[in-house]
Amino acid sequence: MRAIPIVAGYALQEALRRRIFHVVLLLTALYLGLYWLGADTAFDEVAPLQDATPFEERELAGGTLFGLSMFGTLFLGSVLAAFLTLGVVRGDAESGLLQPLVVRPVGRSTLLLSRFVAAAAVCVLYVAVLFTIETVTTGLIGGWWPDDAAAAGAELAFAVVIVVALSLLGSIFLTATANGIAVFMIFGGGLVAGLLAQIGRAIGSDTLRSIGRWASYALPFEALYQDALHTITSGTTGFERFALELGPFGGSAGGGIGVILWAVAYLVLVGAVGLAAFARRDLP
Repeated sequence: MRAIPIVAGYALQEALRRRIFHVVLLLTALYLGLYWLGADTAFDEVAPLQDATPFEERELAGGTLFGLSMFGTLFLGSVLAAFLTLGVVRGDAESGLLQPLVVRPVGRSTLLLSRFVAAAAVCVLYVAVLFTIETVTTGLIGGWWPDDAAAAGAELAFAVVIVVALSLLGSIFLTATANGIAVFMIFGGGLVAGLLAQIGRAIGSDTLRSIGRWASYALPFEALYQDALHTITSGTTGFERFALELGPFGGSAGGGIGVILWAVAYLVLVGAVGLAAFARRDLP
């Protein structure tokens, strides 16, 4: 177990050497600047409408903007997860970096677990900081605060950890480029699943809702994202609640503790499959 922090530290040093964090920080800064500008403009526009409409314009603007920011957080966190894990197994094996490590002083399972811990820890910290900045920005600019920010942020971070595990699993079988493509196609598949469920709710189609729901459970990072969206507006009622449930990018859907338990079981399953596959894989 002492090897885990050593290998995790090596992984982080390698990410710094490859300037992965530089790219992510630049994208994050641009994203936060755009979000601040959008939030400031949106709340300025809805302020004169507060007394002219029968529903709460500020509530709609705040919930919609913050839901959009949550999608941005999930996307950027997934980008970071992919960057950190694309070539962990096959990529390092082809470059000759992996073979000395998996023989001595650490084994295959320790190496894989160490890389997972390192990537997951960085992604959780990144999501927590980004989510906090978005929460404070929305609250200070528009006076709107999510109902349960801590729970929503935790679910978003957990969703990105699921992406880390899937990307790490893919690195056992695929080259770095192919794995990157696969990860983002899986991410897109989760998004489409959420949109199907959203369309099904909007038009009253039980079939579409079922397809979207089951697909979201097959890719539980999407189910966690939907539950997080539900959490931030759990105290909202009336028309505002109905409107916020329809978006953005998948809509909110409360899953409760069942979603979290399934995500934990899914993570364990992916890890077990990854360990078994890595143990049987011949290294070049």
